[in-house]
Amino acid sequence: MRVLGFMTGTSLDAVDMAVIETDGDTIHGFGPAGERKLDPATRSSVEAAIEAARGWGWDEEAPAAFKVAARAVAAAHRAAAEAFLGAQGLERGDIDLVGVHGQTVLHEPPTATRAAGRTVQLIDAQRLADALALPVAHDFRTADVAAGGQGAPLAPAYHAALVRWSGLEGPVAVLNLGGVANVTLVPPDGALEAYDTGPANGMIDLWVQARTTARCDEDGALARAGRVDEAALAAYLSHPYFQTRGPKSLDRFDFSLEPVAGLSLEDGAATLTAFAAESVAVGLRSLAIHPTRVIACGGGRLNPALMEAIRTRLSMPLQGAEAVGWRGDSIEAEAFAYLAARTAKGLPISFPGTTGAPGPITGGRIARPA
Repeated sequence: MRVLGFMTGTSLDAVDMAVIETDGDTIHGFGPAGERKLDPATRSSVEAAIEAARGWGWDEEAPAAFKVAARAVAAAHRAAAEAFLGAQGLERGDIDLVGVHGQTVLHEPPTATRAAGRTVQLIDAQRLADALALPVAHDFRTADVAAGGQGAPLAPAYHAALVRWSGLEGPVAVLNLGGVANVTLVPPDGALEAYDTGPANGMIDLWVQARTTARCDEDGALARAGRVDEAALAAYLSHPYFQTRGPKSLDRFDFSLEPVAGLSLEDGAATLTAFAAESVAVGLRSLAIHPTRVIACGGGRLNPALMEAIRTRLSMPLQGAEAVGWRGDSIEAEAFAYLAARTAKGLPISFPGTTGAPGPITGGRIARPA
């Protein structure tokens, strides 16, 4: 199948798109990739949904803001798809299936006192399927969460496929540096291990957005100009999350900016960058098998201050995705194209070692055009 995958991250920056050719097991080829920036109106509707989600009680109806944002996200995906296909000289008939993650506005994993969590990724998939006249695979996390899994991370199955495609000898760790960082261990026997290691870009972005008109610490310049506050860093690392083994997952709001609230802009950025790097190092040290190399993807790999901070804490080589022939900006969009193909084939997309689900979970649903 030729599948078009979409990903919209918690940075609310853009819709990422990528085409791959796959049978849901093996990667047979790569098509074009690109992005389309989110317009301010869509971003505002999603931000309103995120705010509503933070006050949403377990026994309450879903906030009205969810439906508004779901339609806005679907419209953004439609516009992105139409522009992308046109620019690449592709017709809709050239695509067999679409895979969309949707916009995460809430992620609450299960706890010791709550057997099942809840997770919300907003997109009106039926509206998108009708608009594109293509089947749309979506809702990849709900089944895993309902079964008692974390619902995250979901990219590990694709990370393993990429490692096989590349012919890399394991054990290899794939590190995704998004709003939250997660790691996938791909060992020679194929028994995947994965979990969120801690915040990555998300807290740094929130810090910069709260203090400036910028949306991120461009090139890590603020962090490089600041000094790490060791007391604040120690406070972050004392969180119980870092004393528990995976599978485990986070929401971008599980850690607050309070420990750095009194710091300068630069010192806060430096401290949050150090926190992200140290939590990655802790996560990698906790893997069952010591990886021979770490391959970084996601936006954080483009932050030299973050990459340097991680590299100084590791005892194994850290490479950017491009060093092994991968498209570092497109891997998550590719992953949801791959998961869409697996959904269409009825293949599992999450596993006990990746989400803590009791067994392999097929997950995902397909909206077909009317």
